[in-house]
Amino acid sequence: MSAQDLEQKKQRDFYQKMRDTIRAWLNNKGVDYKFAEYLLAAPDLFHLLGKLALDKEVPASEKAKLAGAIAYFMSPIDLIPEALTGPVGYVDDIVVAAIVLNSFVNNTNAEMVTRHWAGDKDVLELIQQILQVAEEMVGSGLWQKILKSFGKSK
Repeated sequence: MSAQDLEQKKQRDFYQKMRDTIRAWLNNKGVDYKFAEYLLAAPDLFHLLGKLALDKEVPASEKAKLAGAIAYFMSPIDLIPEALTGPVGYVDDIVVAAIVLNSFVNNTNAEMVTRHWAGDKDVLELIQQILQVAEEMVGSGLWQKILKSFGKSK
């Protein structure tokens, strides 16, 4: 099995575990969670990042950003760690994905994003919706940290 095949398997396993964990949490403790629809989109956003990163048409400079967002999703050490907060810990990952994907759409071709999208909602609309509620999702302080790490300000 090649290194790329192993990485794809690792991503598929992470994707499925994330999907199962989020669904179970939303059916129990998180049944009234305000941002459930965005939390449910986390696995699809992760999948999209991976598909774009493997697309030969995507410029190398964009692949680096996509790889960073994938690594952030998979890292147990981030601003809101899933190990401590459960699936709510994916909200910062979702916000990072939305920032990277929004930048991708603005710098390349939105059609590439829609071509690889496996989710139910319109992906371009979803990205904008997440960005509109991002500060509320993660809190003002973390929102500022995330923006700063991308060289942006509110």
